[in-house]
Amino acid sequence: MELYDFIEQSREDLIRDLQGCIQIPSVEARDGSGYPYGEQVHRCLHYMLGTAEKLGFPVGNMDEQVGWCEYGDEDEMIAVLCHLDVVPEGDGWTVPPYEGRVADGRIYGRGSMDDKGPALCALYALKAVRDAGLPLRRRVRILFGLNEETGSADMKYYTAHGGEIPVMGITPDGEYPVINGEKGLVTQFFARELHQTGDIRLLELSGGAAHNIVPAQASALLGCSREMAKKIAARPVGKVSCTLTPEGVRVDAGGVGAHGGTPGEGENAIGRLMLFLSGLPLEGELKTVVDLLADKLGMEWDGRSLGIAMADELSGDLTMNMGVAQLEGNTLTVKLNYRYPVTRHFEECGPQVKAAFEEAGFHETHLMHKAALYMPAGSPLVSKLLKVYADYTGADARPKCIGGGTYAKMIPNTLAFGPIFPGDEVREHKPDEYMELSRLMDNTKILASAIYELAR
Repeated sequence: MELYDFIEQSREDLIRDLQGCIQIPSVEARDGSGYPYGEQVHRCLHYMLGTAEKLGFPVGNMDEQVGWCEYGDEDEMIAVLCHLDVVPEGDGWTVPPYEGRVADGRIYGRGSMDDKGPALCALYALKAVRDAGLPLRRRVRILFGLNEETGSADMKYYTAHGGEIPVMGITPDGEYPVINGEKGLVTQFFARELHQTGDIRLLELSGGAAHNIVPAQASALLGCSREMAKKIAARPVGKVSCTLTPEGVRVDAGGVGAHGGTPGEGENAIGRLMLFLSGLPLEGELKTVVDLLADKLGMEWDGRSLGIAMADELSGDLTMNMGVAQLEGNTLTVKLNYRYPVTRHFEECGPQVKAAFEEAGFHETHLMHKAALYMPAGSPLVSKLLKVYADYTGADARPKCIGGGTYAKMIPNTLAFGPIFPGDEVREHKPDEYMELSRLMDNTKILASAIYELAR
């Protein structure tokens, strides 16, 4: 029986198991559960390990940091790296984010594309390779990570505690034909105490769900006189609306959500809100903060006004996302996520961003940096994956560089391979995330071919 026939026979089981996985809201949480990334992420890991065992694979679990299933007993190992954690659902959904609804030839839900769908595809691809009895000279391990979206501490733990490194690996968490370059990835959080003066005070500020999602909504509650509130409410522009309140006026700004790696595809609601606030007669520290966020960031996505705009021919422009801005008590927090070209360096952007925020009274509270990755187009891993893709699609296959960051930066000898096809919409981190059922099957078949090509 053909390899792909085994996959077609498992179609309904694959969809059912993916639905069950989506129904676990595996967003990282410090919830006192005792698990490194929270109770729900723990539940999702054990759901996937249980699914693998049900399909007949031995499994492993490294201290609730990362799990895996395996096939074969050969000395050399090839790996498929997937992750089960998801970003928060955010705003703007028209279907329940954790239902796993199947409708109109699609399966909807947070994680359907990033990365639970590909994880189930990899598992059923391995099942098909096994059931087809294809001869392999390398063992196959599917790794189930738990912290890809918020720092990849899981893979750092895996490598630091003797986790086996593959001779070749793929992570189905990028794009086809194959990703041979990933931009440098920087996440910086800044905070400052805000002591306010003047006729307008910022009482509340809320915008964004995560540093790596372009915020679709942001709001500010301003305390001021009734007369001032009416003046502010009389000047809404574009996607900004104002509502009079007992304290003064609430300002709501709308945007368009997008993946933090492609902020140009969205509209930053926090930036829009800050541009509106910058037109008000603010004073003191509040004016300093708003001027920074409006003038240096605003709705730009390329770092131009921060003085860090840069590009290369391989990977394009630096991208910048102001993902979160929040006021809690007197503490204002801003979370940034930016990605620099594969031939450039952190020293050309990180210190400049820090200096701009420090000048406005902020201090850096968190820094995560993953250096850029690049593997030449002629390398064996790139060549093998291009062949798999070209054989399946019949399309001209050339490698590409992306702004997204994947586990390929964390585990040597690994590249991102799928699940997004050229021309398809990038749906990760957006409302109404989905994968077409046809693409679910395409990905399973391509991953089965890739597993065989790398392991035979």
